[in-house]
Amino acid sequence: MSASPEQAAPQTLVDQLLALALATAGEAAALVAAGRARAGDDVESKTTAVDVVTAVDKASERLVVDRLLGARPDDGVLGEEGASRSGTSGVRWVVDPIDGTVNFLYGLGSYAVCIAAEVDGVVEVGVVADVPTGETFAAVRGRGAWSERDGVRTALRCSSPPDLEHTLVATGFAYDRGIRTRQGEVLARVLPEVRDVRRWGSAAVEICLAAAGRVDAFYQLDLKPWDHLAADLVATEAGLHVEVTTGWGKADPLVLATPPTIADGFRALVARAHD
Repeated sequence: MSASPEQAAPQTLVDQLLALALATAGEAAALVAAGRARAGDDVESKTTAVDVVTAVDKASERLVVDRLLGARPDDGVLGEEGASRSGTSGVRWVVDPIDGTVNFLYGLGSYAVCIAAEVDGVVEVGVVADVPTGETFAAVRGRGAWSERDGVRTALRCSSPPDLEHTLVATGFAYDRGIRTRQGEVLARVLPEVRDVRRWGSAAVEICLAAAGRVDAFYQLDLKPWDHLAADLVATEAGLHVEVTTGWGKADPLVLATPPTIADGFRALVARAHD
């Protein structure tokens, strides 16, 4: 009996997943952009009063899931707004229909559609479409990372700061009040040791900006798989050292994305700051 296409030509499968992810993220980004004018019309709270979901989040997830499963009905999916199925193909899509919903609600950049494709539990494709800027970040495992904007494609490579003092750091904060309080305390310890800190309000975008060398490093607690998996692959393929660690209690996990030149020192700094 002949092997399935996935077994015989895994690269062909990955190419198909990439094409589908890019097309779907682009369509969802257009839907989100068109919905910005009515962002505040139907807003609900989720885990806390500041953790919100809009009707556009839900519409974006419906569109993404419909497109992905319409093309590949045997795949699994995990979405922030409730989409979940196991699938039978060995492929699972991990979807954030709008990463940075509060930014979307207020009309601030950045917010993004994020799609990761796992094959047998390994992320092979990652796409992050930053809606306000029109820039799409993408990566394929082992084949590099790039961004595309206005038809111009640019290979991504992280920066190489010589030390922590020259490291510009991106971070963000959880919705849980207790975790946010702790994160503020940690930030107060990190800030004096680095060049400065920036926050865009979308973890996925911030990780991708580190991949592009527009900031040097990223760290944040309390991220969900849909917040970071697609961006993690972009970061890894751009040369960043990405670590996802547990042991932080209800704030698990901690995601670090650091250039090799300061990875050990930054990891140690963040650990000390959490002591």
